[in-house]
Amino acid sequence: MKKGYGGGMGMPGNMQNLMKQAQRMQRQMEEQQKEIEAKEFTGTAGGGAVTAVMDGKKTLTKITIDPETLDPEDVETLEELIMLAVNDASAKVNEASEAIYGGMAGGLGAGLGGFGL
Repeated sequence: MKKGYGGGMGMPGNMQNLMKQAQRMQRQMEEQQKEIEAKEFTGTAGGGAVTAVMDGKKTLTKITIDPETLDPEDVETLEELIMLAVNDASAKVNEASEAIYGGMAGGLGAGLGGFGL
């Protein structure tokens, strides 16, 4: 048996540790993703005139429009406010997801230092 190989399985001990670390990180990411999917994210526009609520899967679950915002002569402004509120909620979901995946990638990179990842 060559030095540096663990357990006679033909895989270096370092590689086994990296595989275990990667599997552990994957489980953590999956758990955190489930947490995000269960949360609600609220986006607003027009100083709160329009509020959009979406879950972590980016499914729009609620839209609230301040009745004072309704102007039959200016439907375009309302449409724009709805779009902005939905985009704001979507951006918040993205930020939450990036916080998970960005942090995990950084941890993985530290463990794979010699591999250039």
